[in-house]
Amino acid sequence: MIPFSVLDLSPVVEGGNVSQSLKNSADLAQYVEKAGYNRVWLAEHHNMAGIASAATSVVIGHVAAATREIRVGAGGVMLPNHAPMAIAEQFGTLNALFPGRIDLGVGRAPGSDQYAARALRRTLDGDVDRFPQDVLELMAYFQPAQEGQPLQAVPGEGQDVPVWILGSSLFGASLAAALGLPFAFASHFAPEMLDQAVEIYRERFTPSETLDKPYLMLGVSCLAAPTDEEAQYLFTSQKASFYRSRTTGRGRMQPPSRDWDDALLQNIPHAGIKAAVVGGPATVKAGLEAIIAKHKADELIIASSVFAHELRKRSYGLIAEAGGLTPRAL
Repeated sequence: MIPFSVLDLSPVVEGGNVSQSLKNSADLAQYVEKAGYNRVWLAEHHNMAGIASAATSVVIGHVAAATREIRVGAGGVMLPNHAPMAIAEQFGTLNALFPGRIDLGVGRAPGSDQYAARALRRTLDGDVDRFPQDVLELMAYFQPAQEGQPLQAVPGEGQDVPVWILGSSLFGASLAAALGLPFAFASHFAPEMLDQAVEIYRERFTPSETLDKPYLMLGVSCLAAPTDEEAQYLFTSQKASFYRSRTTGRGRMQPPSRDWDDALLQNIPHAGIKAAVVGGPATVKAGLEAIIAKHKADELIIASSVFAHELRKRSYGLIAEAGGLTPRAL
């Protein structure tokens, strides 16, 4: 098998609050570190009552401080929302605090609705179109400063912070290939574009100082429980969250329900829900092995959304066993 990592959306559940969600993120990171996962990534989302990781670099520092060896990073920072220099300073600071453990995944989506995007950026004119230039500018700030250089990111300059391109479309695959960077594809919510994106990334990849060959990490929605039946029951929380996001708006994650009706999704495109690997240990092992075999992924990053925190930890523990991960002795 290959390395497994964790995508933590720091969920805010019904009856919970942001403080508890952030405590849970640190606790989960400690758990998956011991279980043998490779990295934990936090995602930038705004104006969403059910996600607590909007200030992504702050949460990364919180999680990194609670752990010892596991890599911690952004999955990702939505670069059009920020000045590249500010992100270089933030992640340069994180890398100075936690040397060799920080990843920076960047994407061009807003991570929000248009109201939040405008509030963050103050304008929506041309921001997304500048994404390739912004990535290059960001990477330049991490290079050693030259004599007489008028502008430096401090901290940031000379920091070895790995930059990843994140994407759910062909654009990200093309850019990662052109820049010779590792590529993380969000197949957990855009599986219909996965095959073509992987093909483009590998065929067009140009070796760089960062990588001499492609490195592909796939996002996978996965929920494991002792039985298929219990896993499907717990997964109703994720289905309900998805349904509400496409209809009545966003809210906090709801507890699972035995009254959930899959017919509610019938007229809503839900390829990501269909592509999720949900079940008992044998079902999960077979599903993840099939994804790895089909796409020749170098790494999987697992999003396991479960209402109850202890059951979310249990899910990641069962997934680690399915993947044959080697526990860390900490």
